[in-house]
Amino acid sequence: MEEEIQFILDGTKEAMDKGLAHLEKKLSNIRAGKASPSMLNGVMVDYYGTPTPLSQVANVNTPDGMTITIQPWEKAMIPEIEKGIHTANLGFNPMNNGESVIINVPPLTEERRRELAKQAKAEAEEAKIGIRNDRKSANNDIKDLDVSDDMKKNLEIDVQQMTDNHINRIEDIFAKKEAEIMKV
Repeated sequence: MEEEIQFILDGTKEAMDKGLAHLEKKLSNIRAGKASPSMLNGVMVDYYGTPTPLSQVANVNTPDGMTITIQPWEKAMIPEIEKGIHTANLGFNPMNNGESVIINVPPLTEERRRELAKQAKAEAEEAKIGIRNDRKSANNDIKDLDVSDDMKKNLEIDVQQMTDNHINRIEDIFAKKEAEIMKV
């Protein structure tokens, strides 16, 4: 019985931690005005007929806060890289100099900052819903246990504390991202 209880608690914590990690990954894709190689994480390039992540066909660097340079390992990939960036619909206009692809990251307007903050808030709310669903699932598993009602109540309290901790961490992560986005 002790193992079953521990299994429920560990599984719930692991699911909630995965929800936090997913939120951080989603928020890292929301740009905050400064150029970053991670902005191109979702870009897929046609590499000899196979969709391939950009990072597997080129080096992606940021020489300064407003520029991303993409140095392909094969010069023949430059048109495919440009096409992949356009297809990803990131709002960037890639240019090439025959050797590499250069993206000038435009500064964000106040309106765009608000949109991105709203998008980040939606991602945070989505993560909170996931955490609450994990809590509900754990509480259902606890109800099915063959233990005393007091023990069930104590386990539900433990799950609620875990939920509160994760919700607070989501709010902290969102607050940092929102400040990063709104900073001019």
